[in-house]
Amino acid sequence: MHWLDFTAFFTYFILLSVIGWLAGRSKKQMASDYFLAGKSLPWYVVGSSYIAANISTEHFLGMIGAAVLYGIVVATPEWSAVIAFTFLIWLFIPFLLSSKVYTTPEFLEKRFNRQIRFIFALITIIANISAFMAPVIYGGGLIVEEALGFNQLFGLNVEAINNGAATNWGLFFSIALIAFAAGIWAIWGGLKSVAWMDVLTIVIMVAGGLTVTILGLAYISDGQGIVAGFRKMVDINTANSGWTKEWLDTHVVNILNGATEGASYKRLSVLQPINHSVTPWTHWVFSFFYIGLWYTVINQHMIQKVFAAKDIFHARMGMVFASFLKLLLPFIVVIPGLIYFAMNPDFLHSNNWNFMREEANKTYILMIGRLVPVFLTGFLLAALFGAIQSTVSSVLNSTSTIFTMDFYKEYLNKEASERKEIRMGKISGTVILIFSIALAIFLALTKINIFVYIQTMYTFIAPPFSAIFLIGMLWRRINGKDALFAIIGGFALAAILKYLELGPLAEVDTPFANFIKPFANQGLIVWGFSMLIAAVSGLITPPPAPENVGDGLAFNFRKMSLLKGGLGTNWYNSVTLWWGICFLLMIVFVLVFSLYI
Repeated sequence: MHWLDFTAFFTYFILLSVIGWLAGRSKKQMASDYFLAGKSLPWYVVGSSYIAANISTEHFLGMIGAAVLYGIVVATPEWSAVIAFTFLIWLFIPFLLSSKVYTTPEFLEKRFNRQIRFIFALITIIANISAFMAPVIYGGGLIVEEALGFNQLFGLNVEAINNGAATNWGLFFSIALIAFAAGIWAIWGGLKSVAWMDVLTIVIMVAGGLTVTILGLAYISDGQGIVAGFRKMVDINTANSGWTKEWLDTHVVNILNGATEGASYKRLSVLQPINHSVTPWTHWVFSFFYIGLWYTVINQHMIQKVFAAKDIFHARMGMVFASFLKLLLPFIVVIPGLIYFAMNPDFLHSNNWNFMREEANKTYILMIGRLVPVFLTGFLLAALFGAIQSTVSSVLNSTSTIFTMDFYKEYLNKEASERKEIRMGKISGTVILIFSIALAIFLALTKINIFVYIQTMYTFIAPPFSAIFLIGMLWRRINGKDALFAIIGGFALAAILKYLELGPLAEVDTPFANFIKPFANQGLIVWGFSMLIAAVSGLITPPPAPENVGDGLAFNFRKMSLLKGGLGTNWYNSVTLWWGICFLLMIVFVLVFSLYI
């Protein structure tokens, strides 16, 4: 990199560190000061931090890479998230805030029992390390190694490393470097440092991401401007003729389970057939129920920002702001993949699908190197680092919160002072970071597709917990035993479906097999099965104790007071107005990228 790029990158890092220090320097007397930022976050910080924690290398590497191969459909998780946010804004935020909890496992104990709290806390810690931190750190290591070239700096044989004949020590060093650089402020300053740093991070990520999109459209336009570039991108991605049609005819068998060469596939539609290997139409219709509930509502590293809001208005308006950012994300982390496909990169001419998936992960870095001038390169690498830093710091803070509040305080030291809780949060955060680095190195050795790996993990972990949370909120008849049966049955079925996908049905081409194989369909099946178990069990077992089904823990259809309040006092700060505009825009985007392009 040019010295100007290093200057831009380290200027961002220094500025981020100053914000982290200023936000976290106040003395923390109470555990809530460290774990919940003293419940002081305004709406723009809540929304910025929520989305900054969501954007990671899954997006800048995995999602852009997936867009190269699968098309616009990978935007589905972003736009459909607005539906999940809608339920959070209008239904779940009042319940979660009125319960006055630190963690979502603590909420589940109040609604069900102590056993459910323990199980969910344990699974959450495992998921945070394996499905969030490790793949994000691994992706960050790829970026740093690609940009800075530590293998070359260390005098290692780069050609042998690229061919798999030597150990990639530069990547391993990059993984450790990015992890400690991202985690230090979360451990030192707690959630307040994390959240305020995320405000700068989201500005840099959005500006940097849109810069790459604009430069990419200008590049493929042959000097005709970004509008002409967009039209050319659309024309090439429709794949109706030339090399694009030949490519799609050949590789549609890898995109649609059970398809034959030459089968029809629309790269510019977000609604795909049920046998789509990554995102079938069922994901749009049902993803809120089997993933969205878990990810947006009871996933600690996301919802912790809502817990830390000043009040219910700032929590709700923060999520409305987050919804607008979600609508914007595909223009930052999906459109570049379509642009790169239009640039006809060499790796697309390989017949090895796994090789193409691996190379597609490098799309964003390659686009920066090819399109971006000096100084802006450092700025965009700073945006990538920001994506990594925000996710790692948020997950690290939330995981240490769960360990401290749901294990240390509950089982190891019930009489712990608030100072001891804060100290344990810092110690556990350090240990969790080290474990995540080790797993990230393991993932580096397997050379997985980051987007597919993370989405697969989500659909394995989320459905049983999404099911018990939803049915427990809507039906007061469900008790702790019902929830436990649903969790056990759901994970058992998830394991069976994954075994069938990878084993007996791997080479089978039947409608049943092709429906089972996509991880999104597996998630839907497991969620429905878990709901069924809970409902049947709820009809048989005794009803829960009254203290487990109060109005702050389960929905009261006769009393709607919890849904009122915190909606703004004027039209310009009306939660209802701005949510309505956002929801309408989401519908427009879906229609445009399904019916008219």
